[in-house]
Amino acid sequence: MRLSNNIVGLLNLLTFIFSIPIVVAGIWLSKQGNSECEKFLDKPIIILGVFLMVVSLAGFIGACCRVSWLLWVYLLVMFLLIVVLVAYTIFVFAITNKGAGNVLSGKGYKEYKLGDYSNWLQKRVNSTKNWNKIKSCLIDSKVCSDFRDKYLNDTLPEFYKENLSALQAGCCKPSDDCDFTYVSPTIWNKNTSVSSSNPDCNAWESDAKVLCFNCQSCKAGLLDNLKSNWKKTAVVNIVFLVFLIVVYSVGCCAFRNNRRDNEYWKQ
Repeated sequence: MRLSNNIVGLLNLLTFIFSIPIVVAGIWLSKQGNSECEKFLDKPIIILGVFLMVVSLAGFIGACCRVSWLLWVYLLVMFLLIVVLVAYTIFVFAITNKGAGNVLSGKGYKEYKLGDYSNWLQKRVNSTKNWNKIKSCLIDSKVCSDFRDKYLNDTLPEFYKENLSALQAGCCKPSDDCDFTYVSPTIWNKNTSVSSSNPDCNAWESDAKVLCFNCQSCKAGLLDNLKSNWKKTAVVNIVFLVFLIVVYSVGCCAFRNNRRDNEYWKQ
């Protein structure tokens, strides 16, 4: 058997083995998840695992057993996957090229404004249906509970020096221009004598389940967090694309070998 066939067969055997824990993890999430957020990823994970299983089996059998039509299907799926990943990577870079936190004088954290981010991302988080689900996940993840516990003993000057994450700064505390009175990291008293044009000031409540989860700054903080993660994903995608192109090229060699071998056995 040709070298290219062996390489394709080995890679797909490893992929098949790798897909088994992915499917198991998806099934475990669907059974053990207590909230909507915990169950959110179960179906995509199961679909991804099954997809990898089917494609890797097609590639393994096609390369090692000289089944040309299976290897052709495998190469077609690989080609479509490469096209999709290229399009996705370009899309990610296009929608994450805008937006950044605003540096505040004398503060260790930044503040985030929704209007600074791409229109496509703004539309996603401004959808009431989408945001209610996201807000529920943020509350379940205890991002603000952990924030409160971590900085509970800070005085106001100490708190201002903290390097807060985008989610902490946007969702767990009111905007600085509201000029509220600091009590603790998640408790701020509203100052009725100070008026602000920022709608987030009216949205803020010291209730642990409200805080600034209804604020534009919280949506902006989420987008900044997504922007950072998506850019990292795009870089990983580029590396993965190079790998896929190499595998696809080797697969094409294996396909040619299959055709030659099949023609030889027909003679």
